[in-house]
Amino acid sequence: MFLYQPTKGYAYNSDSIFLYQFIHRFHPKGKLLDVGCGVGIISLLLSRDFKIETTIIDKQKIMLQYAKHNYTINNLTVQAHHADFLRWKGEKEHFDYVVSNPPFYDRNVTQSQNEHLNIARYAQHLPIDALVQKVKQLLRPRGRFIFCYDAKQVDRVFMSLLTHKLNPEVVRFIHAKEDRDAKLVMISARLNSKSMTKVLPPLIVFDEASQYQAEALEAFRMAKTNSIKGDYDDE
Repeated sequence: MFLYQPTKGYAYNSDSIFLYQFIHRFHPKGKLLDVGCGVGIISLLLSRDFKIETTIIDKQKIMLQYAKHNYTINNLTVQAHHADFLRWKGEKEHFDYVVSNPPFYDRNVTQSQNEHLNIARYAQHLPIDALVQKVKQLLRPRGRFIFCYDAKQVDRVFMSLLTHKLNPEVVRFIHAKEDRDAKLVMISARLNSKSMTKVLPPLIVFDEASQYQAEALEAFRMAKTNSIKGDYDDE
C-alpha cells in the first residue's frame, strides 16, 4: 500500500502501525469512523483488510487532502469530513467502530511551533474527556472505541471512559524495551459493556540490541506500507 505524506510536519510512525495491528484482532465490520485521521494510515489499512464502510474526519484541511488522495490511489472508498470533531454535526450518524490515534501530549511540555505538528500532538486540541463524550454519542449500542494514548495518563483515560459508560474491555501497553516504562497504552472500550478488563501481555518493541522484536516486525509485515514524500499547497 502506497501512502503520500508531507515532506515536513506530521507523519505517521510505528504507533499507528501497532494500533492498526491491535484493532485488527477485533475484526471490525459495519461502519467505522477514524477521528483525526491524518494521512489516513489506520483506516486505510483496515479498509483494505476488512469489508467496512469508512468515514474519516480531520480538522486540518491539508491532512484530509493527503488522506483522500491515499484512498484514491489505493482504490478504496471513503466519506471524508473536514471539521473539528468536537463540533462536527454528525450526530445522526452512528458507528460500530470509532478508532483514533489522538493528540495526547500534555500542554505543559515544550510545544512545537509548527501548527500542523502542534495540532497533531498536543491534547488541548482534543481533550480526552471531550473526545470520549463525543465518541459515545456516535457509537451504536455495544459499539467499540479503539485508540491509543500516553501510558502516563492512563488513570484519567479510564476515568473518562467509565464516566461515559465505555468499559475498557481490552488493554495493552507498549514498551520500547523490556526494562523501560510503558510509553503507550492501547485500549478497546465497548459501550455499556459489563465485562472485566483483560490486560494483554505488553508489546516490547526492541530487544537488548535495539533490533525490532518479532511481533513488531510482524506488524510492519501486516501493514505493507510504502511512504512517499510530497507536498500539497494547503491554501
